[in-house]
Amino acid sequence: MRSGGRDTDVPTPETPWSEIVPGLWMGGHEFRGRTGHIGAAVVRGEFDLVQTLLRLPGHGPDPGVEHQVWPIPDGPLDGTQLAGVIRMARATADALEAGRTVLVRCFHGYNRSGLVVAQALTHQGHSPDRAIRLIRARRSPWALHNDLFVEYMRTGLTTVRLLEELAE
Repeated sequence: MRSGGRDTDVPTPETPWSEIVPGLWMGGHEFRGRTGHIGAAVVRGEFDLVQTLLRLPGHGPDPGVEHQVWPIPDGPLDGTQLAGVIRMARATADALEAGRTVLVRCFHGYNRSGLVVAQALTHQGHSPDRAIRLIRARRSPWALHNDLFVEYMRTGLTTVRLLEELAE
């Protein structure tokens, strides 16, 4: 089973961010450009809303860009963390519905951002499996390689949150 963390065998993405559906972008804080060197993925004013799940200094966005931060691990999430993911996904879906552009980002732009983007896509009518396939096709085959996050999506984040809170 593959799970989260900064796996050394996980390739650095080739682009800072990728468009999953019109207006919805998924990305990270670093990427490997055409030269092969790893560079910082710095957000300026390209998006109307930036959702950050891992905050690193100096990566933007510019002042005036709406920025929501909810740091979570790339591993098991507690009820509070899951509630934040659910809120961020709802805000993402609402922004898309209003015609705004959204970037959801984490370290590589694979797992944490994938969880929020997949949940936002379910708000648009996609099944969890369809959302996961779409993310992997548009971002990277490495997207959502955290099996736990895939199981969260298949079970339903609201159900997982309730079960997690009952266990506490």
